[in-house]
Amino acid sequence: MVEQTGNIDALLQEERRFPPPEEFARKANIRDPGVYDEADRDFEGFWARFAEELHWFKKWDKVLEWDPPFVKWFVGGKTNVAYNCLDRHLGARRNKAALVWEGEPGDWKVYTYWDLHREVCKAANALKSLGVRKGDRVTIYLPMVPELAIAVLACARIGAPHSVVFGGFSIEALRDRINDSQAKVLITADGGYRRGNVLALKGNADASLEGAPTVEKVLVVRRTGTADDQMVAGRDVWWHDLVDAQSAKCDAEPMDAEDILYLLYTSGTTGKPKGIVHTTAGYMVGTYATAKWVFDLKEDDVYWCTADIGWVTGHSYIVYGPLANGATTVMYEGSPDYPDRDRFWAIVEKYGATICYTAPTAIRTFMRWGEEFPKRRDLSSLRLLGSVGEPINPEAWMWYWQNIGGGRCPVVDTWWQTETGQILIAPLPGITTLKPGSATRPFPGIQAEVVDEAGVPVGAGQGGYLVLQRPWPGMLRTIYGDPDRYVEQYWSRYPDTYFTADGCKRDEDGYFWLLGRVDDVINVSAHRISTMEVESALVDHEAVAEAASIGRSHDVKGQAVVAFVTLKESVPASDALVAELKQHVATKIGAIARPDDIFFTAELPKTRSQKIMRRLLRDVAEGRALGDTTTLADPAVVESLKAQYDDDE
Repeated sequence: MVEQTGNIDALLQEERRFPPPEEFARKANIRDPGVYDEADRDFEGFWARFAEELHWFKKWDKVLEWDPPFVKWFVGGKTNVAYNCLDRHLGARRNKAALVWEGEPGDWKVYTYWDLHREVCKAANALKSLGVRKGDRVTIYLPMVPELAIAVLACARIGAPHSVVFGGFSIEALRDRINDSQAKVLITADGGYRRGNVLALKGNADASLEGAPTVEKVLVVRRTGTADDQMVAGRDVWWHDLVDAQSAKCDAEPMDAEDILYLLYTSGTTGKPKGIVHTTAGYMVGTYATAKWVFDLKEDDVYWCTADIGWVTGHSYIVYGPLANGATTVMYEGSPDYPDRDRFWAIVEKYGATICYTAPTAIRTFMRWGEEFPKRRDLSSLRLLGSVGEPINPEAWMWYWQNIGGGRCPVVDTWWQTETGQILIAPLPGITTLKPGSATRPFPGIQAEVVDEAGVPVGAGQGGYLVLQRPWPGMLRTIYGDPDRYVEQYWSRYPDTYFTADGCKRDEDGYFWLLGRVDDVINVSAHRISTMEVESALVDHEAVAEAASIGRSHDVKGQAVVAFVTLKESVPASDALVAELKQHVATKIGAIARPDDIFFTAELPKTRSQKIMRRLLRDVAEGRALGDTTTLADPAVVESLKAQYDDDE
């Protein structure tokens, strides 16, 4: 039965429940559910207690100044994020592994906290020698090599805001980001490795600088040995020549709490990329607190976030959050299927990873490949799993829990955004009963709500819009150089309330179920249907590995549901299976959501951060010219889909 809400129809029901394993709960960092009420009674004090655990050159005068939509946290305080990630640990943890790195070809390296501190200080001195001063912006365009983490921390150490641009971005995308930030120095590499191929970054970097006049120097990491003849005299400097010659001592710059730590550009469907501004103290506290509690970090954990530092997940939960906690954090350069489809699990086995944090899209890919690949490896070291990037389908959650976690590891499904800086909705694994597909409850101190068009909270089980009604430490401060756009985009829909642009429902237990981006909702005969729920129903079928759904214009219904489906390997496509899948969706969530069309495809169009690009699927279904494919991992996928769709039409 479809419940009409007037906002977003909530169709799927999930009844499975997983309380914390007894042994896990007994040893968990957080064992008292009272932390939620405690944080609500005094949310400023709650965040201040985390701040007290960190190092300050000067303690704050005031925890919070809130003048909606502008905020300041830890006002008057002075600290340094790199100091808190490194120097603070040089006593008890100086010989502990801080960064464990593995390259795609199989080379690897371990940096202790002492090692990493020395390398960051040398890189910081190298940047100073290139003329970088506090406040100067540095663009970083690197593969997932140790120098990426080192460069980020070196910038933080001297107070130079960094702007990391994912190594897969195009020449134009890199140039736009350099120019918007007016970067003084670019850090890049000759290349990197991906699926056994060499990616030539230096050529892209050079081309991007044609029309980027603010860059004075280019610092180049030698990774592949492919750009020796591309160095520009007077501008380009080899990392190994400059950095290795520097002193290993560099004092950390005392930074005001609200000084910019970094810019990270996120692009929408239209308009120029938005430079999201994250500042020093609040972001540090937010990532420190959430990494500690959500991942239940212990002193002997080996923590692996599979993201790229080019995305916010890598900023917050490869570098800043784990290192501020004194954790061992793992970086991997390459793809999960090179040289074979068990590469991720080989890394877990090799380093004894205890925590694995990855994306639902990756999990659904692993489902398609089959169970044989994780079964090749010993995954018994794992004790906690995490999900990030988009809502996770219940069946993907179950596959992850069973086949990677062995049915013993809690799965912390986390909701947050580039703009939020830190995790905002997620389980606390020692006290939260898990429901597959739900990010569960807001982190203590976070005030989230699900509202209708008028801003009125919706009832249990109904769909609406996720909003945030209280400031949090890691939140963005503005869009770089465009405060009006910041106000319009995030704060204009409801008074003094942050609009996430995500659909959501909240169940009878107060658990939050993310329904995807608002612009991914399908309007069928006055019903607003979440793409995530249609996709979850499809993935629930035993033949389906992955699915994407979109709305196509329809003369009668307004929009019709169209689904693009990737089948599990060895499952043949057929007209009978199309009919079966349509009925499966109708049975699972209601006839209103039955797809009009289902198309089988070997791959779905995804960004390089593995998010499905439904916008391009809508272009295909509507017969429009393809939109911006700058962030697409493989443009040939869309062209193949378009040809198939045209043939079937």
